[in-house]
Amino acid sequence: MIEVKNIYFKYTDEFVLKNASFSVSKGEKVALFGVNGSGKTSLLKLMDGLIFPQKGEILFEGHPLTKQHLKEKDFRKNFRSSVGLLFQNPDVMLFNPVVYEELSFGLKQLQNGNIDTKVHYWAEKLNLTDLLNQSPVKLSGGQKQRVALASILILEPRFLLLDEPFSSLDPRTTGWLIDFLNSLDTTLIMAIHNMELALEIAERVIVLSENHEVVYDGNIKEFAHDKEQLTKAGLWHRHSGKEPHFHNFS
Repeated sequence: MIEVKNIYFKYTDEFVLKNASFSVSKGEKVALFGVNGSGKTSLLKLMDGLIFPQKGEILFEGHPLTKQHLKEKDFRKNFRSSVGLLFQNPDVMLFNPVVYEELSFGLKQLQNGNIDTKVHYWAEKLNLTDLLNQSPVKLSGGQKQRVALASILILEPRFLLLDEPFSSLDPRTTGWLIDFLNSLDTTLIMAIHNMELALEIAERVIVLSENHEVVYDGNIKEFAHDKEQLTKAGLWHRHSGKEPHFHNFS
């Protein structure tokens, strides 16, 4: 569905991604691991067509994901309705005066019919019905996260990119989101720090190193028990005389 082929990307002088290659097939649920600064967020933005690699290419359903292709109306509409990115901080995604307008915004841009029906369907699905007339800026962190997620899911994307989706959620909402993501047929790539949460959702893990390269791509359960790979990825370490271990940060 999406192929990442030998991409290099940098914002200034130094590359934040080097020679990254992998492909994600329909229906896969993939965890994206790496220490802070390894390039996880940049990789998600690249796959969402918000930024573009200096070297290599990304293919969406066999078509190059480039600035030029995104200027083509048919390709842009298909891509933007098929791929959704949830940012780590929901505040950067919320800009409408009320939640209803937040949910309907994307549908209006794509001229998608049955807007009111879809807004109420997804509002009920994510327990937002009582918040539809409220301002998003006045909501709690967990509520904002659900509004941001609903604004993506209402477009019924086939490919979902999530950047630390549990970072602002309390334990109850975290449990709800795990169950919800597991219920989706959508293809999923999720940047995450928490191994326990990742194991509940993903079957596969892609790991970026501190050197901004893909150092592991395989079964997540095997990776979680591979001390050598965990150490190589900078996720497993020793301190204070303790046995080697990893920390969960979400």
